[in-house]
Amino acid sequence: MKVLIACEYSGTVRDAFKALGHYALSCDLLPTEKPGNHYQGNILDVINNGWDLMIAHPPCTHLAVSGARHFAAKQASGVQDEALDFVRTLLNSPIKHIALENPISIISTRIRKPEQIIQPWMFGHGETKATCLWLKNLPSLTPTDIVEGREARIHKMGPSPDRWKERSRTFPGIANAMATQWSTYIENL
Repeated sequence: MKVLIACEYSGTVRDAFKALGHYALSCDLLPTEKPGNHYQGNILDVINNGWDLMIAHPPCTHLAVSGARHFAAKQASGVQDEALDFVRTLLNSPIKHIALENPISIISTRIRKPEQIIQPWMFGHGETKATCLWLKNLPSLTPTDIVEGREARIHKMGPSPDRWKERSRTFPGIANAMATQWSTYIENL
């Protein structure tokens, strides 16, 4: 199966699919943090290359409700509409199976509500971080390892130059669930 991981610099989701024997390519404007199949550039350069599945992580900077106090300025400057147009482009791409993930955001009110909201604690990580999934021809994820000790570590992170990078990482338990459950689903169609 050919899997495109859009807007991922970490390689976490890419490597989860690769571990199952799939051809997986991550794509981001940033270089990858881990060696592997990675296209550094615009996702639109590779989006039409015959993918079976795309998992997209569009930047949430202008979308997440955690930054709602800045929405008026983002709307006035047009950056929020540009971010929403990018989400629409990803969701409408010519790929049969698509998952788009983002935190609680205006995607829910300006495009459509997500099919599922997941938390890291549902997949083996004792943390809270609500993550929405907009799905096209894919089932909702089934929790794999519900854990106690739920902490809002991501929310409590102090200011730092790399805070945005740390907040945007996919937890390995979620990446493994995506790879295992969605590849099994697609292969059994």
